[in-house]
Amino acid sequence: MFIGPVFTRELVTAPRRPKFFLYRSVYAGSLLLLMCTAWLVLAGTQVIRNIGDMSQFGGMLFQLLAPIQLALAVFFAAMMSASAVAQEKDKQTLILLLMTRLTNSELVLGRLCSSLVNILVMMLAGLPVFMFSMLFGGISLSQVISVFVVTVGTVLASGSLGSIIALYREKTFQTLAFTALILVFWIGIWYAIGEGAVGESIAGVKTSTLASWFSPLQAVLAAARPNFDGTNGLVAPATYGFVGFSLLTTLVLNGLAIAKVRIWNPSREVRSMVTKTEASDDSEEARDAHVDVQLRRKEKGAVRTVWNNPILWREARTWAYGKKVIAIRVAYWVLFAMAAVALWWVMQQPVQQASGGFDSIVESTAKPLIPFFIVSLVIVNALAVTAITNERDGRSLDLLLVTDLSPKEFIFGKLGGVFYNCKEMVLFPILLCLMLWFYGRMGTENLWFVSGGLLVMNFFVATLGIHCGMNYANSRSAIGASLGTVFFLFMGVITCVVMMVSFSGSFRGQLAPFLAFILGGGVGLYVSLGYRNPSPAIAMASLALPFCTFYAIVSFLLGFNLPVFAVTAVAYGFTTAAMIIPALAEFDFAMGRDGMAEE
Repeated sequence: MFIGPVFTRELVTAPRRPKFFLYRSVYAGSLLLLMCTAWLVLAGTQVIRNIGDMSQFGGMLFQLLAPIQLALAVFFAAMMSASAVAQEKDKQTLILLLMTRLTNSELVLGRLCSSLVNILVMMLAGLPVFMFSMLFGGISLSQVISVFVVTVGTVLASGSLGSIIALYREKTFQTLAFTALILVFWIGIWYAIGEGAVGESIAGVKTSTLASWFSPLQAVLAAARPNFDGTNGLVAPATYGFVGFSLLTTLVLNGLAIAKVRIWNPSREVRSMVTKTEASDDSEEARDAHVDVQLRRKEKGAVRTVWNNPILWREARTWAYGKKVIAIRVAYWVLFAMAAVALWWVMQQPVQQASGGFDSIVESTAKPLIPFFIVSLVIVNALAVTAITNERDGRSLDLLLVTDLSPKEFIFGKLGGVFYNCKEMVLFPILLCLMLWFYGRMGTENLWFVSGGLLVMNFFVATLGIHCGMNYANSRSAIGASLGTVFFLFMGVITCVVMMVSFSGSFRGQLAPFLAFILGGGVGLYVSLGYRNPSPAIAMASLALPFCTFYAIVSFLLGFNLPVFAVTAVAYGFTTAAMIIPALAEFDFAMGRDGMAEE
């Protein structure tokens, strides 16, 4: 293959794994299940009189499925390409690849394409489902092809972004956090521009048109809308701008990565370690230097006292995740400032009548908060799971397991370190809620509910990351399971809310159509959380959590705030406890320490 042996090996070995077929089957089946659920909701609550009602349903269903596929493609393309390169660095196999005869293009493009194979195959498996939706009417072949062209362009651009950040950065958490923040910047800025934050036009071009050129979300929404300008073609003209932008972005990012891959790698940290090793040939000089350093530290009083929990001390008092964590915090502060300005700008606008769809579900003041809340939880989860996977890949986990550290010290030390290093991600969303309360857009009762719910969710995603890191021996699988669970959790909630409002005006009898959807979510949650180390508590939590979430969604749409908070706190609190308690009780089994002891 022209891309190189890395990609060729992936093409040969990927079909040998059962997951390769499982992923595309689950994806296509989920789309079909979602379509059937939407139809049952519509048929069970509304009267279908003529073919026009069928066409309207087909159009609404298509505009629901297209953004869902885009969100899945953007998230997993960026995170999987980033984690694939980060895993090579953590296991120090990237250095071995750099020592081979692989060219820079074969290394960069081969690793990128191999990480995107599963996503592209999943999209190909879902294409017949989108074609099947054309039978309802209201959808043309041009719309389907346009949506897939935009999605493929987004996959290439977001995958290239994750790949180049992973090649540049050394720590896995830095890579995942920077990737998530840049994606939110990309989509959020152009969404604000499209909504008229900088005016109606720029250089004579409408801001809505510019947003459809540079934003994947706006582009896929434009591609999903019917074309009424009379032009014919397989691809809608509204998508030309974004396709060109995504291809140009892909070329620029990969070109830069190809040019710099052997300059960025090995990193300065690795080179400095090699330099110190080479400079220590004279053992006498090395010993003298070591003694002098210790004497100077004692004279200056620089010797630090380790806390009773050494894991927590290392997480909080050392650069365990690299010094570039400061850059992540600065980027997050900038995102916080942007969210605050957007929130203030929205509150200054006159209240408008909701136009339907998403506008009728969420108030305008909440729109800047939703992506900010989600990216905060994703960063907390990413730090939690990489806190375990980094130890495993760096071979330091084996050293920790032969010490006298107790399970409580290890797990709570890691959790404490996660919340210490992510304190901004926990506090800043609450500050935005306080801003709403200060300007009178949120009541005191709702402030307590939202703040308490955010704290519960932060503890849940942090525990989820620790749980997946302990139960998956492969770092890439652990990161995928942890971040994937968080992603599907939010996407499931958003999808249920949109379907309820779009296809029905009454909540009577909606549990039956959603039953298969909820049960499927429960099974998927159990596979992610309890398949490797099953426990009755995790099984109960996995099956109960989707039902409780459904009840919370219905309560939210009906305007009952207390049940939303109560059910969320109890359901996710119980799931958190179901993950922590077995981890403490069966720590040796989960981490493999009992097998080490037997040997």
